[in-house]
Amino acid sequence: MIKNLLTTAIIALCLSAAGSMYAQSPYIHKVYEYKPAPGQFINKLPEYEEGDNANDMRLKAEEYIANDRQIIVSLGGYGGYIVFGFDHLVENITGKYDFKILGNAFWANANPNPNASSECGSCEPGIVMVSYDVNGNEEPDDEWYELAGSEYYKPETIHDYQITYYKPDENKIPTPDQSYPALNDTTYIRWTTNGYGNGYLYRNTFHKQPYYPEWINEDELVFKGAKLVNNYTDESGDGSYYVQCAFDWGYADNHPNSDPRSNFKIDWAVDSTGQPVVLPGIHFVKVYTGLNQYCGWLGETSTEIMGAQDLHLLNTSVEDVKKHSWLKLLQNPVENHLIIVSNTIEDADVYNMSGMRVMKVRLKAGINYISCENLSKGIYILNVKNNNIKFIKK
Repeated sequence: MIKNLLTTAIIALCLSAAGSMYAQSPYIHKVYEYKPAPGQFINKLPEYEEGDNANDMRLKAEEYIANDRQIIVSLGGYGGYIVFGFDHLVENITGKYDFKILGNAFWANANPNPNASSECGSCEPGIVMVSYDVNGNEEPDDEWYELAGSEYYKPETIHDYQITYYKPDENKIPTPDQSYPALNDTTYIRWTTNGYGNGYLYRNTFHKQPYYPEWINEDELVFKGAKLVNNYTDESGDGSYYVQCAFDWGYADNHPNSDPRSNFKIDWAVDSTGQPVVLPGIHFVKVYTGLNQYCGWLGETSTEIMGAQDLHLLNTSVEDVKKHSWLKLLQNPVENHLIIVSNTIEDADVYNMSGMRVMKVRLKAGINYISCENLSKGIYILNVKNNNIKFIKK
């Protein structure tokens, strides 16, 4: 069932009425929290000064990205995040993009591989969450909803990821990589996960400051969320030239700011179980680094943020002309029917595990009941473009 929060729209109207007494800004009004993961740009973007505490660093991050200043703030490795808000309700207008998040993604312009994708370069996707100020206290303490981007329903995406970073001893004996001189400590910051591998965040010769946030006294940093599949490619084959390829849509710092795919629709919001929700608008945004990967001498993938914009106030909102396709398996076959929800009308193919196409179906936008009575027992893949859904015929 789609969760509908429009019953709280009267609150939005009251907030809008209160806000109409002053000029609303289309840009970030306030940073509520800045908690990065370790990374090579941490303590530099923004810069830590001795004695700074968490609130000092929050204010520095706010100074960087509020009011269209567009100075880069780094979120560090996987899980590092920032929470910011607008001074008004950003409306959810169906069929249009509602807001933009500015990052520093760009396409490579000197790619040595002529067969490589043109949408590769420096793309460091951050997962975006939104919140509506239900209780009206102007604080981001209500429920958060993830904006389900192009990777949300793909089986490669891990939705229960947890990582723990351990504060390093800055005086430890470094362990350089003899093959890559730029990597001068490959056991610098240890990290562990909840069953998805362990490792180290490396140190390199380009950034000599501590990589662990210096204003955080705790010896461990824990982050939870979804993790996207790695997006890097070693185009050189020898570790000298890495590119990071963009996901289709729905992530911060994933496409250049001039690309409409750096825009976001509040209609993409889903709850913690992946069910769509209907929001009248949003007041708060949280962005966190969605990848845990290391690209050789380039270092860890870290989402960077430069600002955000209410596209409706700027009068730059445009129709989402590209109808992105996504699928979700609501239920495995019951009484010989597969139940799939799709957001577009699409032709779909069903393959068995040997790769043979065994059925072709036509999906409608919405909930689909697909007859599977002619399929024998086994495991199958429903494929639409780049979306794959695995199901079992019992």
